[in-house]
Amino acid sequence: MNIQERLLAIGQIVDAGVDTEGCTRILELIEAPLVSTEILEELKLYSEYLPKARELPFTPEQRYLHFIWDIFDKSPMSEAVNFAVPFRRILAKRLFKKCGKNFIAEENVRFNFGQNIEVGDDVFINRGVYLDAKGGIVIGNFVGLAEGAEIYTHNHSESDNTKKEYSRVVIKDFAMIAAHAMILPGVTVNEQAIVAAKALVTKDVEPNMVVAGIPAKVVRERRTNGKKREELNHIWFYDAAFQK
Repeated sequence: MNIQERLLAIGQIVDAGVDTEGCTRILELIEAPLVSTEILEELKLYSEYLPKARELPFTPEQRYLHFIWDIFDKSPMSEAVNFAVPFRRILAKRLFKKCGKNFIAEENVRFNFGQNIEVGDDVFINRGVYLDAKGGIVIGNFVGLAEGAEIYTHNHSESDNTKKEYSRVVIKDFAMIAAHAMILPGVTVNEQAIVAAKALVTKDVEPNMVVAGIPAKVVRERRTNGKKREELNHIWFYDAAFQK
């Protein structure tokens, strides 16, 4: 079975709703190590032991899809980019609260509550990104998150670790988050803003501003040369691969 045939078969399984049998079949199609039916029916995810799981419980289908998402990166098939990108796209459309068209995710992208993530069109998430979605994450259109970027949406009380606060993070259209930057709870990165590499963002970033440092501060305006939105050409691969 070739790549397109596998993707078609997986899409049909996901569209029908993933149960234990469907999970097993997808694991076969991605050539991942098989897991017994007994284990699949008993398994629990890390996120299900977090307090937020009381408000955001996992359905059996969400549990299976999240399990498949994570285990896929341990499969040699994950190195076949022409399979991996559309495969993750298929999963994201059911895993996330919202997933727009032309979604691209590289390897080792991790999140805890996909059902609390909203993603617009033409979003690119590079390898090693971590999305703590307990408080909710909204990512607009044509946003890029570079390698190792991290978004957090919760805080712990210093006097009582069982008490937590959750605050949504919003990344608006045409913003870019550079490598290993960290976005803290409650932050909004506004349209066309840029967060520099390794910046620690504790406050909202205004439109078209570039922020850098720890904590992040405005260093200058984005050099747009008068361009806006689509004119900025947020094209992630050569010849707009996966964005057509």
